[in-house]
Amino acid sequence: MELTFLGHACVLLSGTKTVLIDPFIPEGDLPDHVDVVAVTHGHADHLGDAVRLCRPTVAINEVAKYLKEQGVPAEGMNLGGAITLDGVVFRMTPAIHSSWIEEAGLGYNGGGCAGYVVGMEGVQVYHAGDTALFSDMRLIGELYHPDVALLPIGGRFTMGPEEAMIAARFIGARLVIPIHYNTWPVIRQDPVPFKAALERTTDIRVEILEPGETIPVP
Repeated sequence: MELTFLGHACVLLSGTKTVLIDPFIPEGDLPDHVDVVAVTHGHADHLGDAVRLCRPTVAINEVAKYLKEQGVPAEGMNLGGAITLDGVVFRMTPAIHSSWIEEAGLGYNGGGCAGYVVGMEGVQVYHAGDTALFSDMRLIGELYHPDVALLPIGGRFTMGPEEAMIAARFIGARLVIPIHYNTWPVIRQDPVPFKAALERTTDIRVEILEPGETIPVP
């Protein structure tokens, strides 16, 4: 399986199927030909182009209901649940963050925020979504044994590098990829010290990916 970082929190997993998580990038075009889309929450920089893509989409129940109203073949689920689409397993994990569906107008209930552990070809990829650090990330590691963890490091709206270092230890994935930083000045971060500190103090490898860069996983 290959992982492509498309920018911000958007990632493409390519294997037996193609899975696009959080279909928003600030510049450029998203791939149109994907099998499944997964949305972590209703904010515009994560819901993104889900309506335009109109592909089978996994989302928390309230976001899925909104997408269905827009004609998207969405599958609703909730925290702690799992669903299999086209042979790809999606396990919905907690995330601590706010949520409303900005495209639908002020006050439209987004139902909460989530992360996913996506299982395909025997590889488990954890996308944390927008989240603060929380101690039950240990349970995500113990239950699902992710091979890869995609962790936000931007700060202000999510955890920053210091908290993400603790999260990486809690989760225990062999590979960590920082996301959700440097998109805008308010989430400006230098990922190099994060990589250096985590690799110096643990056996975890950190890959800093540029938008459009692809790596094999695990």
